[in-house]
Amino acid sequence: MEHAIEATKAVVTLDVALPGIIWGWMITLNMWAKSIGTGVILVGAFLLYRHKREELSGIRWKMPLISFIFLNIFLLFTLLDLHQPLRMVNIFLHPHWTSAITVGAWMASLFTLLITIMMLIGFFDAHPDVRKHCPLANTCRKMSGFYEAVFPFVVFLAIPVTLYTAIIMAESSARELWQAPAELIQMLLAAFMVGSATLILISNNWSKSAKQDLALVLAISVFLSFTMYMGEYFFSFKSAEAEATLEFVHKGGAYNVEFWSAMVLGYIIPFFIAIGNLKKENRTLIKFAALTALIGLYLAKDVWLKIPQMLSLS
Repeated sequence: MEHAIEATKAVVTLDVALPGIIWGWMITLNMWAKSIGTGVILVGAFLLYRHKREELSGIRWKMPLISFIFLNIFLLFTLLDLHQPLRMVNIFLHPHWTSAITVGAWMASLFTLLITIMMLIGFFDAHPDVRKHCPLANTCRKMSGFYEAVFPFVVFLAIPVTLYTAIIMAESSARELWQAPAELIQMLLAAFMVGSATLILISNNWSKSAKQDLALVLAISVFLSFTMYMGEYFFSFKSAEAEATLEFVHKGGAYNVEFWSAMVLGYIIPFFIAIGNLKKENRTLIKFAALTALIGLYLAKDVWLKIPQMLSLS
């Protein structure tokens, strides 16, 4: 409906509520996949700084391959969620650099391109038998120095790529729970959490000290992230809107079971297993912890994304 407001002469073209959840499972999957895609790069860079390449068998191609897969899942579901996906081309043809979405799309696309090149170089370096039969192999072999040259830039780029979603969420000014400082930290911790968890699953042939470093990163990231969630859960009384939002996860709330399942699976179980693994290695248990961390993060992101949208804005 359209009408004029006498006091301001403003014209209201749409004044109806948007009932239900607008950002659903696609955005949850989007954030979860992005955390893995950027997290394996951040944690992988930490491992390569701390250990020799020989101690991390296959990391040069496995790390960018995992990142490539999950970044493309992230980009695919970003595209599918748009009401007019073909209009996404305007982000590149007619960019508006004041938009977090535009800046994020450019960074994510550049990040994915560089990861793709790194993946090919690393794969052909690790598999000389495949290199003999592939027309791209000679080009990748000549660019082997490019891997080391571009890797620091890729690591730097992984940080804003994993953080920019928090800026978009914080722009929803009526959603008190999505405040930028807290969401920025949670996004970064999520990347380290599932980045370490994913690398744990492929670290069978790595050195014992590298495996311990992965367990330590997992333990620290889940502990800090869990602490932040508990801070919000128990001390939200300074904001009436945040407290009303969190009623959906408090006792009897619609998302109570999913929230605590996320905390137990994603944070409590991995923390105690990872701490125990620092003293005595148990590959079965630490892989179980990695899997529960991946599942728990998805559930936690799902709850934190949906519950603010269930609060009426009228």
